[in-house]
Amino acid sequence: MKKLFKLILNTIPRPLLIRLSYVIRPVLAFVLKGKKYTDPIDGKSFRTFLPYGYGTQRNNVLSPSTLSLERHRLLWLYLKNETKFFKPTPFSVSEVVLQRRDANKLKVLHFAPEQAFYKLFRNQKNLEYTTTDLFSPLADVKADICDLPFEDNTYDIILCNHVLEHIPDDTKAMQELYRVLRPGGMGIFQIPQDLNRKVTFSDDSITDPKERAKIFGQYDHVRIYGRDYFDKLRSIGFTVIEEDYTKKILPELVTKYCLAKGEIIPVCFK
Repeated sequence: MKKLFKLILNTIPRPLLIRLSYVIRPVLAFVLKGKKYTDPIDGKSFRTFLPYGYGTQRNNVLSPSTLSLERHRLLWLYLKNETKFFKPTPFSVSEVVLQRRDANKLKVLHFAPEQAFYKLFRNQKNLEYTTTDLFSPLADVKADICDLPFEDNTYDIILCNHVLEHIPDDTKAMQELYRVLRPGGMGIFQIPQDLNRKVTFSDDSITDPKERAKIFGQYDHVRIYGRDYFDKLRSIGFTVIEEDYTKKILPELVTKYCLAKGEIIPVCFK
């Protein structure tokens, strides 16, 4: 199964994969029903999760029902337990910031929207929800993250997860994220990160897709972020909380939800 999933990920274009997944997902969820592992996003349980990875495949990480990965389930738990993202009134981590001056709805901008979240966030009555991406069929607005068509200080919340590692000029992308976020607003900008690496690594001379997948973890990644990622966000102007959220979750639930211990959620404020 691992070889099959790796072949599919590396040969079928992502927009087509998204469309095909809507047909395949119900079949996978039915076949893998069980009680050992649970997806906290929809509450469904399975005897195993699926493998995933463009280069090295990780076992037991892809939920058969929502197609969520470790990072999606961790983010879901953080938003659900630590914020009022799913509540009918404006929220903030501090109970002070993120209050809209003109409405009760929070303006949310979601880059490269994940299927695990898309319908759930779209149906939230307390959100004014906009999705954006250059290629995703789920995007409301086709846009380049380095040249966004949105006005300054527009959004209360920005979700931009596992996007920046694809962007050659991530400094410009971060500046655009900062520009369109409202003062007092919150952004969550997760990335694949090697926490043992102090400095981010990139090498534009590596062009072979197989070699890029081997070195960067995926054929279309342009860097491996190190611990300096958080300081780069701070240099743009963000106040950054490095949230090691699995430490706040019971160990048995970390296992049951198939989370990755030690993944840091970068919670950024303007």
